[in-house]
Amino acid sequence: MIQARCEKPGSEPEEAKLQNASKQIVQNAILRAVQQVSQESQQKEERTTTSRSRLQLGMGKLTKKHEKK
Repeated sequence: MIQARCEKPGSEPEEAKLQNASKQIVQNAILRAVQQVSQESQQKEERTTTSRSRLQLGMGKLTKKHEKK
């Protein structure tokens, strides 16, 4: 049985609109996820860099104490 679609000329079928909306939702979700992972990675790198700097400063202080003896 063939169904006739009642559509205005030039308008998208309802199914195509839903598919496009679904694609847009998925693309936005992926984009947000990638941005979140990127942001978390950047924050982790900043924490690691800060920790290394603190360790290096601490090691420098230890070295200077030992040099005075």
